[in-house]
Amino acid sequence: LKLAGIPNGWGAISKVPTVGWAQILAYLEVSQDHSPGTPAAAGDVGFKVLTSSGPAEKAKELNAEFANGRLAVMAIIGMFFQDSL
Repeated sequence: LKLAGIPNGWGAISKVPTVGWAQILAYLEVSQDHSPGTPAAAGDVGFKVLTSSGPAEKAKELNAEFANGRLAVMAIIGMFFQDSL
């Protein structure tokens, strides 16, 4: 299978071998240990995402994150729409 033979968008999903999907799912299962009593279950992922010092700065950072998230969603929807044309 050559890279040129792999289609764009949703068509590429069918080209991933079954063993590849099994490997992806196995990694996701192993890497997401949220068992009760673990730090991840309490929401501690090992690093602090927002490092603001004051509440006004934290609100500004959160608003920026929300805006970036909305932009990312619109971008991926646009890519799906373009792929379906």
